[in-house]
Amino acid sequence: MVSDFIRLEWKQFIRSSYWQKSVALNIFLVFIALYFILVFFGLGISLYPLLKENFPEKDPFNMVNQFLFYWFLADLLMRFFFQKLPVMSVKPLLVLPVNKNKVVHYVLGKSVLSFFNFLPLFTVIPFSVILISEGYDLTRVMNWIFLLLIATQIVNFLNFIIEGKSSGTDLAMLPILLIIGTLYFLNHFKILTLDAYLFTAVNWIISSSFYLVIPILVLLLLYFVNFRMLISQLYLDQSLQSKATVASSSDLSWTNRFGASAPFLQLDLRMLWRNKRPRSSVFIVLIGLFYGLIFYPNPIYQSMQVMYVFVGIFVTGIFLINFGQFIPAWDSGYYKLLMSQNIPYKDYLQSKYLLMASSAFLMFILSIPYIYFGWKVLLIHFAAMIYNVGINTHVLLFAGSFNRKKIDLTQRAAFNYQGTGAVQWLVGIPLLLFPVGLFYLPYKLINFESGIAILTGIGILGFLFHEKLMKFITKKYINSKYKMINAFDQDN
Repeated sequence: MVSDFIRLEWKQFIRSSYWQKSVALNIFLVFIALYFILVFFGLGISLYPLLKENFPEKDPFNMVNQFLFYWFLADLLMRFFFQKLPVMSVKPLLVLPVNKNKVVHYVLGKSVLSFFNFLPLFTVIPFSVILISEGYDLTRVMNWIFLLLIATQIVNFLNFIIEGKSSGTDLAMLPILLIIGTLYFLNHFKILTLDAYLFTAVNWIISSSFYLVIPILVLLLLYFVNFRMLISQLYLDQSLQSKATVASSSDLSWTNRFGASAPFLQLDLRMLWRNKRPRSSVFIVLIGLFYGLIFYPNPIYQSMQVMYVFVGIFVTGIFLINFGQFIPAWDSGYYKLLMSQNIPYKDYLQSKYLLMASSAFLMFILSIPYIYFGWKVLLIHFAAMIYNVGINTHVLLFAGSFNRKKIDLTQRAAFNYQGTGAVQWLVGIPLLLFPVGLFYLPYKLINFESGIAILTGIGILGFLFHEKLMKFITKKYINSKYKMINAFDQDN
């Protein structure tokens, strides 16, 4: 039965339109995986000598165990955002005499072989070999390896429980952030010294192979919880149920002042309000607004004011970037209908520009309290806002003419890579790195004010040449019109 499942999934994978259209992206992901493998392997080799050299009075093995608490927190957080429960197309199987228990066991067993579960081994095994060569007890080190293997699987199944309980909400990331934030808060302020408790527990468990039974029982419990959670949803009528939704309307007559772009602007505003993925991306704006608090209070960055430009672009352009990188894929579900109407393409694109430009101005107004950290911060935010409106809006609109991936508006936004292609990865370079470079050169050669002047001046040039830029971008969209219609018709 397992071999049948594997064969069916392999055929589905190689025959899907997504695979055929995304070979380059898949190759890119392979290189990313190889990069992380080399990084983790390098860490495993260098960890012992680095700790021994910088902390000669401490035991490197104990130091690593003291940081396991933070390792597990980071692992859980990264898994929630990047790792998804491996699923298979079970709907056709539900009408066949296939044992549902075997289907669920196969799905959960497949998750055990996730890349995230093997990645830590490239650090753990080299570090363990060095420990053994340095005279550490072989049994104790082997118990430590097995304990970390079990702990990795515990985090794996714990992540699926958290994700399964929160997947139906708009703020799906809130539970994991609350859990991680609470644990870190309790440990940081010594309310509960969780890192010390975990350090003691790890040393106790690896002292005898018999004690490994305890984490194994925890793993089996989490596996059973995941099994019960999935088996309860594995019914045909579960997928046939329709959700009753109440349509709400709002008065958007104020948008009529924008002329011919008003109908498309109203369409975008309703989409943002009524659909899960774009509505969730609006909530991400709140996270972006407080992004500066990571950098501005930190003394390290006060002498690196060039980083403030990156922060300013990000804070004032968080919505612009999140929304703009998926133009026109937001409308992919009805793009063919939209393009069949007798509408000027320029008015359609102008509405996107107005929405992005307005968001940058609003974010600048909301970020004015950052003046608490100095007038230079406010100046940088102002220059970043001008640059975002004058340059980055046009960059995103132009990049959108290369979008060929459909978006499901009913899915959540947080770390959802559906609809993401090479365009979204590459567009980050001109969006974030170019303005940093434009500021850095005059700032380094002349002074801070000259860097601000250059950044603001280039943004103003974008305003002055807006009509010509929009004409060029509109022509590019018209040339790509039928390619996009055909691409959006495909199921990714």
